[in-house]
Amino acid sequence: MNLRRIKAVALKEWKETTRDRLFLLLAFLLPALWMLVFGYGLVLDVEDIPFAVLDQDHTAMSREYSYRFIQSRYFSYRGHVDDPRALDRLLTKTTIRAALIIPERFEEQLAAGEPVSVQTLLDGTFPLHADIAKGYVIAINQAFTQDLLVDYVSRTRGLAREQGRRIVQPLTVEVRYLYNEEVRSTWSMVPALVMFTLMVASPLLTALSVVREKETGSIYNIYSSTLSRGEFLAGKILPYAAISLVNVWVLWLMAVLVFHVPFKGSLLFFFVGSMLFVFCSAGIGLLVSLLVSTQMAALIITMVVAMLPTILFSGLLVPVSSLGRGAQLQAHFFPAMYYTNIVRGSFLKGVDARVLWLDMAALAVFAIGMGLIAYRLFTKRPNA
Repeated sequence: MNLRRIKAVALKEWKETTRDRLFLLLAFLLPALWMLVFGYGLVLDVEDIPFAVLDQDHTAMSREYSYRFIQSRYFSYRGHVDDPRALDRLLTKTTIRAALIIPERFEEQLAAGEPVSVQTLLDGTFPLHADIAKGYVIAINQAFTQDLLVDYVSRTRGLAREQGRRIVQPLTVEVRYLYNEEVRSTWSMVPALVMFTLMVASPLLTALSVVREKETGSIYNIYSSTLSRGEFLAGKILPYAAISLVNVWVLWLMAVLVFHVPFKGSLLFFFVGSMLFVFCSAGIGLLVSLLVSTQMAALIITMVVAMLPTILFSGLLVPVSSLGRGAQLQAHFFPAMYYTNIVRGSFLKGVDARVLWLDMAALAVFAIGMGLIAYRLFTKRPNA
């Protein structure tokens, strides 16, 4: 390959990109906008669940029970109601997503040692959120029940409260969260969104570049020149790879400074992995551009080929290990899964090539494979 020829093609492509303001905005602004939109919009934390209370007992103990929910950061108190039909209206209008109904004789039955059933109504429109909210309700209810039992044991046996607690709860479970100590979905989602943004933006830019040559007819200049296939493809992909690497820096800064995601790993390892992934994703766009003749077709096919597998098989929303066997097998045929491991491992776990060398090697194989396939597909003879 002649480096001067590659440089000439790359400079020509860069000038065409900078001359088209819309395309330039697409190249630099769109990834940052996607990061902001998905970073703030794709939050999986279930907190501040709006709820209302129907207290039919109106005693000190019923008020204490409802305060457990009111004071919880997982629930957002929207007031008391006096009629069960009012709860139905609030749930129907989605003004609230949970309702707590404390029955009559609540305090009397508990004081007498009788079991009491407290009804909780949950909006099941979103099953995952409803299931998590159910877990919160069960946990708060168990804590209240345990406190009542501790008070009873301490009072009847004349013990201190701590002694009573040790009798009631001889075995405790201490849960410690690793890597994401605050269990914030943002810390998990934002690094993966770096992958998602690059996987959509990079192939889109590359795909449109070659197809633009076909639509304008300037591709015939390439056919008649002494430029080799490899020199043309390398010159075409380099400017957009450079743009994507700049976007990697921008996305990394946004993740750390805007979304406050801790970065615990090696910057060098992260950016080497990002460079390999950029060549993989740009290679996908290059393959699409060689197979179609219009920019609209390139846009649609690239979005479908790049976006759907990334959402389904990369581990963006669901861990790959939780997928079925067939889906897990398919995930290994897309580079997004390997880069997701690298970016999350770099941000949250602080691991490097000693742990993720296989993912790095897989990206290298994908990048080389994309280049070889594109080289074989591109011909300097115009299609009939």
